[in-house]
Amino acid sequence: MGKPEQTRFNRRQTLGFIAGLPLLAAGTRAQATSDLTFDELYGKVGVLGLEFSEKVKQLNGREIAMRGFMAPPLKAEAQFFVLTEIPMSICPFCSTDADWPDNIVVVYLGEKQTFTQPGQTIEVRGTLETGSWTDPETGFVSLLRIRQAEYATV
Repeated sequence: MGKPEQTRFNRRQTLGFIAGLPLLAAGTRAQATSDLTFDELYGKVGVLGLEFSEKVKQLNGREIAMRGFMAPPLKAEAQFFVLTEIPMSICPFCSTDADWPDNIVVVYLGEKQTFTQPGQTIEVRGTLETGSWTDPETGFVSLLRIRQAEYATV
């Protein structure tokens, strides 16, 4: 019997493998998290108001990533904030979901984090949730939320 065949990598194969690792990691991230933009939130305005886009309907309950700006929080101890398409100096608080603007998303943090300046771009990652919901603690009404979220400046 001969020697068992050993697999050997030459230098070129090893360097090629190492060079491909970032692409492999990017492919894994793309499958785990879907990017969503403010322009993709709503498909049209119907007789009942804004209607979610097909992409939002498909991503409901799934992990997403969104970029935007943090509106000033309603209170310093809040575990949520409003993600806006453009920097805002005041919180775009809505009294009913009929008044819901098309360029904000409520973000509920998994853990408390230090808030950032309103003009700083952030990326939020968490689970997308759709439908009218009233926060029992604040009375804040939302149509669209990102739950168990975390964020970082970009």
